[in-house]
Amino acid sequence: MANINDQSTKPEGEDGGDVKFRTAAPDAPVTYERPVPTDLDKFIKNPAVPRASEAVSKEMPHGTENYEKVKDGRTVLQQHVSFFDHDGDGIITPWDTFVGFRELGFNILFSFGAMVVIHLAFSWISQDYWFPNPFFWIYTKNIHRGKHGSDSGTYDHEGRFVPEEFESIFSKYAKKDPAGQTITAWELLNLTKGQRNFADPFGWAAVFFEWLATFLLLEHNGKLRKEDIRELYDGSLFYNIREQRRRQNKLTSRQTGNNTVGSVKRGTGQIGHELHQRTPKMQ
Repeated sequence: MANINDQSTKPEGEDGGDVKFRTAAPDAPVTYERPVPTDLDKFIKNPAVPRASEAVSKEMPHGTENYEKVKDGRTVLQQHVSFFDHDGDGIITPWDTFVGFRELGFNILFSFGAMVVIHLAFSWISQDYWFPNPFFWIYTKNIHRGKHGSDSGTYDHEGRFVPEEFESIFSKYAKKDPAGQTITAWELLNLTKGQRNFADPFGWAAVFFEWLATFLLLEHNGKLRKEDIRELYDGSLFYNIREQRRRQNKLTSRQTGNNTVGSVKRGTGQIGHELHQRTPKMQ
C-alpha cells in the first residue's frame, strides 16, 4: 500500500509547531486511489475559498487575462453561459443555444439535441415564477439554481469557482500524465463514476452529457488539456474557439474563392484537432 499522505500546517494560537495529518486512511483504499492536492497554497492564495469572478488554477493563479468585459460583475458560472447570451440581455433562448453550439463547430443534429436537453433541464429552474416560460428561456441571473448533484464541485451553489475542487479533478483522476496537465477519456469516465451521489439519476445523466460535449469539443489525441478545461469553466474558451473558426473560415474563403461555411465539423464522430492549437486571449 502507498505511503500515508501527510500535510503540515501550523495550529492557530499555539507556539507554531507543525501538526501532521493524514489525507489517506489505510482502511479506505479509495483515499489512496484519489489523492487530494496538498500543495496548492504554494501557487494559489486560499485555494479553498470560492472565487466569484476568477477561474484560477496553479498555472493561472489570477484567472483568464484580458477577460474583464465578460467578467463585468458576473460569477464564473454566469461567465460560462454568457457566450450563449448573444445580445447580453440576461436571457438565453433555445435559438441562442443552437446558434452557440453551431458557432463552436458542432453539427446540426448535435446542436439541436443539446438545445432541447439544456432548455428542458434548466429553463424552469432559472425562472422567478412557478409558471413555466412557454418559450423555454433560461435566465442567467438564476443560473446557479441549475447546479446539480454528482458534479465535480468546481462551481459552488452560488456559481462561484472553487480552485481546490478544480485541482482535485486532476489529482484524483488524471493518472496517466505525471504532470497532471491532461486527462484521458477513460479517466473522465472514472471521474463521472467517482463523483456520483446516491440516487441522483438526473445528476449522473447531466454530468455524462456535459463531459461528453466537452470531450467532443476539445479532444486531442484522446485527451483533454487542463488549461482548456479551466477556460471552459469561465467560458473564455468559447470565445477563443469562435474567433479561431472565423479566421479559418475567412482563410478558407480566400483560398477557395467562395463563401464556405467552414471546414471544421464537430460532434457525433466528426471531431477535428485544429482547435487544440492555442488561440489569442479575448481582447
